[in-house]
This record gives sequence, structure tokens and C-alpha cells, in this order.
Amino acid sequence: MEKVDRLGWAAGFSLRSYGVRIGIRFNDPQGLNLVSEFLPHGHEIVNAPIVDRLYSIIIGGAGPRANVRRFNLLYADHVRIARSIDVTEIFERLESDLRLFVAEVARHRVFVHAGVVGWKGKAIIIPGRSYSGKSTLVSELVKAGATYYSDEYAVFDSRGRVYPFPKPIEMRHTGEYKQTKVDVEDFGGKTATKAIPVGMVMVTEYKAGARWKPRQLSGGQAVLALLANTVSARRQPEKALGALQKAVADASTLKGIRGEAEVLAPSILARMEKNT
Repeated sequence: MEKVDRLGWAAGFSLRSYGVRIGIRFNDPQGLNLVSEFLPHGHEIVNAPIVDRLYSIIIGGAGPRANVRRFNLLYADHVRIARSIDVTEIFERLESDLRLFVAEVARHRVFVHAGVVGWKGKAIIIPGRSYSGKSTLVSELVKAGATYYSDEYAVFDSRGRVYPFPKPIEMRHTGEYKQTKVDVEDFGGKTATKAIPVGMVMVTEYKAGARWKPRQLSGGQAVLALLANTVSARRQPEKALGALQKAVADASTLKGIRGEAEVLAPSILARMEKNT
């Protein structure tokens, strides 16, 4: 850490997100203008001399010769976690690592890798990691009239209610690694502003041409499905288990392979409405 501290820093600030204190510093003050769109929703700028994690960003820019450019670098504490000529890639890595760190160490919330929408005052939770198709299903549910909560994390309190974690939906086209950020407002969607109880958990993955024939899971199976996608499951297992048990207490849980999201979305909302 002492070596990183000696690299030379010109600007920085601290923020708090879900009780987690984060420091970010730059070798170039222009970093303050570049970083704003990559910070987590609902954060607050604070004066915190001691932080839980310190990010250090070196903006490379032009080199000593016209055809030479210096690398941009990102450190999380003393570990270099990104190196790129493209400064946007550095800030995107900051964004994802910062969210993951907050999800892991937040003291009063439980973060589950999941897509979330609201319908008629109840949440639909779609647990799953990257490439499971949850962002596509979330976007189609929002297009069908559901309220957008998140395409990345379901954020639970100790009573099992789920909170909004809004951010642009990150869509990945078939066969592509690069994601495109899309605001839900661009296709007429609305973003949630309050916590709601869980009405349904959908344990599903996309398979081209598949028909949706789900089976009902028990409450215990639902908790295990959520726990398998919980960021803090190893660090704070008792807290996570307690919140998830309360979350699924009055929810139905369905498991099955699904086909096209735009076909499935209206029937899911109709089933939710029937159950509420």
C-alpha cells in the first residue's frame, strides 16, 4: 500500500453506500468529472478519513511521443485490478468492483445476484449470475408493465422486503460479451422508489425453443436457490439466511427452463396477479 501511496495523487473524495465507506483518488483532477456516472445509486459524499476500501485511479493519457499512450490503471487498495488504454474500461471496472464490494460487506442489507421487478405491490425475484438471461427477462417484464427494481441485485432488509437497486439495464446480444446500457425510460418503463414484499421467485435460465413448464419449489428450496446467489453468504451466513427465509415465507417459487422472454413475460404477470 505504501508503494501505491507514493504514486502521487491530485484529487479524491469519499462516499458511503449502504453503510460501506469508499475512497476514490486520482492522479489527475479530471477524474472527478469522469467518475460520476459510474457511482452506485443512492450514494452520499462524506468526509471519511478511514474507509473500507480505497480505489486509486491513474489516468494515463498521452505519452512522451505522438504515437505513444500511457496505460490507465485501477487499484483496489494495494492490488491492481485493471489496466487499459481505454479509460472508460477502467471506470466500468471500478463500477462493477465497487458494487460487488458493497454487496459483500453491507451490514444491514443482503444482496442477491438477481433481476427484480414489482407487480401489484409484490416483487418478482429472478436469481442468477451473468449469462443466465435475467436482464432480458427483466426488460420484457418492464415492457409488459412491471416496475423496474434491478437487473443485478435483489437487496433485502432483515424483514425480507426487497429494495430498488436501479441502474441502466445491461443487455448482451446473443454471442457477444460486450454489454449495452439501456435506461428503462427509453422503452417506457418506470423505476421503483420503495421496498415491497416478495410475491414470486423464478429460478430459470434461457434455452432457445424451450417451453415454460415450471415446477413448484418448497420454501426451503427457494431459500437455497437465493442463498446460492447471495454475495455475503460466506461472510454473514446467519444474517443472509434469516432475511431470505422471511423473504420467501409468503411467496411462490417456480423452477424451469424458459424460452423467449417476450412470450413469457405477460403470462408471468398474469400469474402473479392471480396469486395476489
